[in-house]
This record gives sequence, structure tokens and C-alpha cells, in this order.
Amino acid sequence: MTITADIEYDLRHAPSAAPPAKGLPHRELGDDGAFIRQGNWFRTRFGPGQGQAPVEPGRYFILGSLGCGWARRQNILLRLLGLSDAVPFYLLTGKDTKGWVIAEHGNDLRARFGFDHLDGFYTLTDPGFQGRATSPSVIDGQTGQVVSNDYHVMPQDWEVAWREHHAPGAPDLYPEALRPAIDLLNQQIFDDVNNGTYKVIFARSQAAARAAFDVFYARLGDYNTRLATRRYLFGATPTDSDVRLFQTLSSFERAYRPALAAIFGESETKQVWDFPHLWGYARDLFAQGFADPLEQYVLGLLPGPSGEYLSGKGFAPAGYRLRPGAESLAAWQEPAVDRARLGGSPVYSGPGGGGSDIHWKFGA
Repeated sequence: MTITADIEYDLRHAPSAAPPAKGLPHRELGDDGAFIRQGNWFRTRFGPGQGQAPVEPGRYFILGSLGCGWARRQNILLRLLGLSDAVPFYLLTGKDTKGWVIAEHGNDLRARFGFDHLDGFYTLTDPGFQGRATSPSVIDGQTGQVVSNDYHVMPQDWEVAWREHHAPGAPDLYPEALRPAIDLLNQQIFDDVNNGTYKVIFARSQAAARAAFDVFYARLGDYNTRLATRRYLFGATPTDSDVRLFQTLSSFERAYRPALAAIFGESETKQVWDFPHLWGYARDLFAQGFADPLEQYVLGLLPGPSGEYLSGKGFAPAGYRLRPGAESLAAWQEPAVDRARLGGSPVYSGPGGGGSDIHWKFGA
């Protein structure tokens, strides 16, 4: 996606509602003070079956914020699979008291549907909807109705249901033989890494925050060991799991770590580069285009057309001094150790080890 002056303007002038941590509804907090994320309301899958959405390039679009890892994951996948034109990604720029705001530029959605907020599509689809409209959401361009906001299984649909529309040579990110093992690892990545940072930041007890913090770093240490002998999480070729892990690694330094450090201290809060194999792996994916220029702008790594960097995003406390974006970008662009020489078995002692993967079926 291109960083135009208009899109830069929309992002730099995006509204910002009160931080979610100050306004979490009771249903997203457990009795022990732990953060329990709201479930997804719209769950229609793509396919030819009854009740499924037909696969039709050009019919659907995604509304999402590139500051949101769940949405950035979809954008990466669409790009890697060659589906960016078949399913356009349109920006949400920020939140006000009515929820996510649709970008004024780069789309014609306000004129077509009369909505300037994502909530409009949710109310049109289900007038009784009471939750938070979430990023990302897949919208049917013919009806204006929400097809899905279930970011857990959207990737499998892009990878499988939309396969005949993939670009020539697109990677098979969800190979059939590995699906049970990928599903198990994805569950762990979501619970302990992707959502793990939020479970620290939004916790309402020190015990719940500490538990999530310790598990998060235990997972990074485990993946660091796994990636010492494998180029990717499942060996010599990338899979869906790599996209899911990258979404958090790419935004950790500038979005999540400052908030974790504010709770547990700078010295106790490690950076991704404190895990050398994990850091080399992350730079390897970065060099392969896992973050396009607009995503790098939203992550604070690139300036916009004005020459200015996007600021005030993520969870950094007020007054926290991030290192300059150019320095962060230079670190990401440092050549990784020759990871292409690594192969490695897809079998590991993590989720699915001992044959438990054969009993697992996800997203049916």
C-alpha cells in the first residue's frame, strides 16, 4: 500500500478516544483481574457450502487499522498470496466515542454506504449488536453487511478457500499435512504472544500481569531455540504461523514494550534482539516484504511524504522516549545471518508434540 499525502493526513489527524485500558467493559475482565478479550460476533466462512460466503474477487473488502496486529496480519497475507486486488484493504484511522473511524481518503465507502464509522456496517448487519466493532472486519460490498470479524480464521480462508485466485508462485502457507500442528502453534501464539502483551497491559491485578509477562517471555525464549535450527517455525518454508508471530515482533519495540517496561521496569523487560535467533528470523521476514511501506510508516519506522513520522501510536506512556524511527529501521534492515542455509524439521517439542496434533481440528 502506498503512503500518499492524503492517507498521511488521515492518519496524523486520526481521533483518539480514551485508552481502552481505562474503559474496559466488565465482561472483558475476569474476577482475578485478568484481561479476557471480547469474542468475535460475525463468523461466516468463505466457501461453496450452505451458509458460507461465495468466493468472488472484487465483491468484498476489509476495513482495518494497520496499527492493529490482527488487521496487519490480513494485509500481509493478502499481499503474500496476491489477493490485494481481489479483496481490497481500506483503512480505519483511529477511534472516537463512536468507535473506529473510516479513512476519508483512499476509498469511496462514505459516499457508497453513508457510514463514517465501522459501527454503521455492524448495525446494518445486526441492529441488536451490543459489542465493540473491531478491526479487521470483512464487508460484503454488495450488501454492506459484515461477513466476518473473526480474525482467528480469516487467514485459513485466504489460504484455502481463495486458493484458485492466488498469484502464480504464491507460497502455500497452510499445507494440508501440517494444518493440525499449525493450528496448535497458532493457538499458543495468539494466547501467549499476540494477546499476551494485552494481557499484561490491560490486567487489573499485579498477579495477572506478572503471569502474562512471564509466559510471554517464556514463549519468546522457546521460539528462539526453535529458530536456531529452522529458518521458519516449521522448517524450510514459511507458514501461516510465521505471519502471526511477525505481527507482534514487528511492533513490539515501539508499541508494546514501553507499556510493559512501565509496569515491570526497563531492566526486566527484554527486547526482541535479546533473543538472537528470533531477531535474525524477524529481520529475515522483514527483508522478504512482511512489512510494506505503509505498514512501516504506521509502525513508526518510515516518515510520510511530509518527512514527518507518525507519533502518539501504540501503548507508550506519556513522555516515554522511543529511539528515532530511522534508528529502528536501520536495525531492522541489518542483514540477518544467512538463514537460508537452515532447513530443519517441522517437528518440535512444542504444541502438537507427542502426537497430540492428530486429535486437533481448528476452525471447522
